[in-house]
This record gives sequence, structure tokens and C-alpha cells, in this order.
Amino acid sequence: MESRYRLQRLLFFKWLCYSLVLLLGAALQTTPGFLTIGEAKPVLILPICMAVACIEDPYQGAWFGLAGGLIWDWTAGRVPGLLAIGVATVCFFASIAVVLILRINHMNFVLLAAAGTWLVVSMDFVFNYWMRSYVQPQVEYLSRILPIVVFTAALSPFMMMLIKRIQKKFSPEE
Repeated sequence: MESRYRLQRLLFFKWLCYSLVLLLGAALQTTPGFLTIGEAKPVLILPICMAVACIEDPYQGAWFGLAGGLIWDWTAGRVPGLLAIGVATVCFFASIAVVLILRINHMNFVLLAAAGTWLVVSMDFVFNYWMRSYVQPQVEYLSRILPIVVFTAALSPFMMMLIKRIQKKFSPEE
């Protein structure tokens, strides 16, 4: 039996570590030239938020996704709110899918991360490229958006392993 103070401290440090990982992911995502292949650069904020949502409660995951989306909006120079709403929604439904349907393993998380990344990045593409009447938006979509989805999905198991390790370290002993 652990004291209430110790449980609160574990909970605080767990969420502090989650937040630091999110900030590190945001810093690495916005570092010029880091992990860039052609025009594709992985999105690191979304798999981190999805991993937290899949490990924790759906509502806590959605709030964490909202914070991650606001950081992504801010670092990408977008209108605040669009990516935040998209990331929060994807995190909530990914967490619900894990609770009701899926077991959380690396392959399922790769598929969830690919689907979530595709949805959020495609939504961003629609509002920032297609609706602004860029010339040949389909070429932009095929050459930039789809490689981003594949690259992000390939790196997502590392985010899940890191988040699982943090969750395991700061869980109270039974």
C-alpha cells in the first residue's frame, strides 16, 4: 500500500516526462534537415500524443493530444486550433479503438499511427494547399504527404516504446 503523496508524486512525474518527450519531439520535428528524405520529414508530435492516448485514459489522451496539436500549430506557423482539434480527435478515437477493439502491440500501433497521420496531414493539406488553389495539388500530395505518412508510421514504434517505458517506470507497484 503506497501513500497518497507518493502516488501523486508518481503521477506528476509521469506526466512531466510525457510533456518533456512531447517538447523534445516538437524540437526534433522542427529541426531543419533532421531525418529529411527528399521532401518528406516525419511528424513526431502525433505518434507521441497517440502513444500517450493509447496507454492512458481516452480523455486524458485527448487533452494531451490537444496540447500537442497546439504545439504543432505554433511550431508550424499555422492558425492555432486546426491541428490541435485534429490531433485531439485522432488521439481520442485511437484510444477508444485500443480500449474496445485492438490490443496494443507494435503492428497495431503502426497502423493506428499511419491512419491518424494520414487523416491529420491530409486535413492540413486540404486547408493549406488545396483550398488556396495551389498549382497541381495532387503532385504535392503524392510527393510530400504520402511519404510523410509512411515515414511517420515507420518511426512510431520507437515513440510507443518510449511512452510505455515511462508509464511502466512511474506506475505504482501492485
